[in-house]
Amino acid sequence: MRVLLVEDDTALGAAIRDQIAADGHSVDWVTRLDRAGDALAAAGFDLILLDLMLPDGLGIPFLKTLRGRGDVTPVMILTALDQVSDRIAGLNAGADDYMIKPFDLAELSARIGSVARRYNGNPNPLITQGALTIDLAARSVMLNGRPVILTAREWVLFEAFLQRPCQLFSKAQLEERLYSFDTEIDSNAIEVHVSRLRKKLGAHVIETERGLGYRLGRA
Repeated sequence: MRVLLVEDDTALGAAIRDQIAADGHSVDWVTRLDRAGDALAAAGFDLILLDLMLPDGLGIPFLKTLRGRGDVTPVMILTALDQVSDRIAGLNAGADDYMIKPFDLAELSARIGSVARRYNGNPNPLITQGALTIDLAARSVMLNGRPVILTAREWVLFEAFLQRPCQLFSKAQLEERLYSFDTEIDSNAIEVHVSRLRKKLGAHVIETERGLGYRLGRA
């Protein structure tokens, strides 16, 4: 997933960024709401992690504005505001989850996975795709009952296809998934990773639409 983190506490922001990146997600970290707006205008995100007290404003009006213009990107609120009324306000504004600081980073990872699965129509972390059994929570793959080891980059791309099995991904969209791994992505990186996924998971696991992109096929 590509995640937008909106957090002005530099120590906490760095810890969250590192945790999410270690989970294999791409992270864009901003410390102000205006920069969050710029980031959303420039790129597509799968999840927003939103603090409520930012230097240039409050997170709740920002969230209401997002929802008011039809933006359905999942939003998790991360805040020190711990009153029941605060949680109700956040959820009523359109948040999908609400975590109170301080929180355990491992729990944050689990909740991110849970929100992502709900939005992709499959809250069950176990997926069967032909001869493949995929555990999204454990980030593991079995082929005919035998474990298959995927690199972090391979997993990120494969997860993108699993999340949207009917979507055709352009090369540029897939390159965005690798954003957190390299400042510069080789021009043939997607072709290389798709080829490796086919060798490990099956020749037809990813289909090519010539000149258009890639989509999930049959394992």
